[in-house]
Amino acid sequence: QVVESGGGLVQPGGSLRLSCAASGSSTSNYFMGWYRQAPGNQRDMVATVNVRGATNYADSVKGRFSISRDSAVNTVYLQMNSVKPEDTAVYYCFARKSFSGILIGPEYWGQGTQVTVSS
Repeated sequence: QVVESGGGLVQPGGSLRLSCAASGSSTSNYFMGWYRQAPGNQRDMVATVNVRGATNYADSVKGRFSISRDSAVNTVYLQMNSVKPEDTAVYYCFARKSFSGILIGPEYWGQGTQVTVSS
């Protein structure tokens, strides 16, 4: 199970940090990421981190967002800086077990946390 927190209202140019806490087992061997979905749009990848710590970002957030993981507390973070109105969406945490670079087993999705960027 994964649970997001940290969403809310932020002004353009501001910062926000989302957290995703996983329960049940260690996430050290899990591929994890953040996705977002705005009204009327599909759910898109924002940032991911694999078991070795390699990260990947959507072009729209490169240089502004940063994903990190702390396996000691089974938590993944998304640091959002210089946010824009178009970052407004529900943000979802994703986790799936990884074995030799292949994702296996069930997908775990959080319930989502709303991020609204507005003045």
